[in-house]
Amino acid sequence: MTLRQFEYLVTVVDEGSFTRAAELLHVTQPALSHQIRALEKAVGTQLLDRLPRTVRLTPAGRAWLPFARQALADAERALTAARRAGGLECGELHVATLYSLTLGVLPPVLRAWRARHPDVRIRLFEHRHADELREAMAEGQADVAVGPEPPGWPGFTHTLGVEEFVMVVPADTELRSPVDLRVFADEGWVHYAPGNGLADLVDAACRERGFQPWAAVRTEQTAAVPVLAAAGLGPALVPRNVLPETFDGVVLRVDPPVRRTLVAYSHKEPDPLTRAFIGLLGEAGCEL
Repeated sequence: MTLRQFEYLVTVVDEGSFTRAAELLHVTQPALSHQIRALEKAVGTQLLDRLPRTVRLTPAGRAWLPFARQALADAERALTAARRAGGLECGELHVATLYSLTLGVLPPVLRAWRARHPDVRIRLFEHRHADELREAMAEGQADVAVGPEPPGWPGFTHTLGVEEFVMVVPADTELRSPVDLRVFADEGWVHYAPGNGLADLVDAACRERGFQPWAAVRTEQTAAVPVLAAAGLGPALVPRNVLPETFDGVVLRVDPPVRRTLVAYSHKEPDPLTRAFIGLLGEAGCEL
């Protein structure tokens, strides 16, 4: 078995198609199929069911997959660690996070990182929900995760700051800061799509105040929520850091406030390069 074969099969599973996987891997489909058959021969059992329009893992494949992902992640980290140990500030730093944090928190950090470490690439792994992020880190996806504090995390954690949420409403509102969320209890909200962790956060904040928000419109795109709210489709609760510098809506502080603590976390004490990235995140903490 080879790491290349592991990568091939993981990509087929993630893409759900030999054709799309071959395009992504820049290999021919016959070559891809041959390598996966060779892997199955080495394992001694079938790992994939080839269906007419998709592929599906067999029970053996489901048992094998997390170890394959771990092996690929370990190989990436081994390469990076060797380069760092040799005094080479190059390679890739793998960062796992949430889509909303890629939009709001990370851009200034990545800009500063690029200026200080131009030869170290950043590879982002983005997730919709904090639970998905924690699960991916448990499987060894990245060097460091940036997100809400994971309950019961056994490894390293470093508090970055507190993220504040605000209400966005149209410009013609008569409301002024601060507002209680219960003011909007009877209105249709601009809400996040199910599966987005921010949808759970909004529902929990409203539930603490005695009501359940009903969605006039839901969107997969976090960046679209304040825009739709400003356009008059309903109020929205959004992280303050995702708001564009200029837009047509009114931003209202919430009382009592809605906040969440953000941390950087990993399996073990960070190496110097990862710690440098965490340091940049800490510098941005006041902007959360």
